[in-house]
Amino acid sequence: MLKVIDLKVGNIGSITKAISHLGFDYELVTEPEQLLGASKIILPGVGGFSAASERIFNSGFADALNKYVVEDEIPILGICVGMQLLAKSGDEGYLSPGLGYIDAVVKKIDSMNNTLIVPHMGWNDVDFGTLRLFNDIEENSCFYFVHSYSMRINDTQDVNVAYTDYGENIVAYVNKKNVHGTQFHPEKSQSVGLKFIRNFIELC
Repeated sequence: MLKVIDLKVGNIGSITKAISHLGFDYELVTEPEQLLGASKIILPGVGGFSAASERIFNSGFADALNKYVVEDEIPILGICVGMQLLAKSGDEGYLSPGLGYIDAVVKKIDSMNNTLIVPHMGWNDVDFGTLRLFNDIEENSCFYFVHSYSMRINDTQDVNVAYTDYGENIVAYVNKKNVHGTQFHPEKSQSVGLKFIRNFIELC
C-alpha cells in the first residue's frame, strides 16, 4: 500500500488529490505505526525546515522511516521540505537535523546581491536527462517551485541529480538507491507532474 505521511506542518491536500486523480489507492499516515505494510512512501512538506525536523523526530517518524527506508529499502519520495528532510541538516529557522539519507545540507538560496527574488516561485525547466522517474516527460519540461532554501549536495557519488537554473544550479530532483526527492511540487505541475508521480508509483 502507498502511504502518504502527514506531518501536520502543511496542507497535503494537493498530493492526495493528485494520487486519487491518477486512480491509485493510498493511506494517509499520521502516526509512525501506520507505516507498517507500506510498499512506497511519500513525504510531502510545506513550511520551514526546523518545524518539520522537530515534528519528524519528536513524533517517532524518523525511527520508523529508518527501519522501512534504510533497512527494508522501501522507496520514498520527499516533496519540497520533504525532500530537504532527506539531507543531513538544514539551517532554516535554526540549525536542525535531517534524516541524513543524502549527504547534503539545506541552505538559503543566494539572492545574488538582490538581483534574484527569493523565494524562487513559479515555473522553471528541469534538466533531467535520462533519469528514470522522468520517463515519457519531454526534456526540459517546466515544473512548479516555491522555496527559499535549497539542497547543497556534498558528495554526488552514487547520487542522481537533476537541476534547475535560478542564478545557480538548484537541485530540483535527487535520487540515491530507493530514496527520491523533488524540490518542485509535482502535484502542482499539471500533466508533467502527474506523470512524474505515476512514474514513482509504477516504476519504484
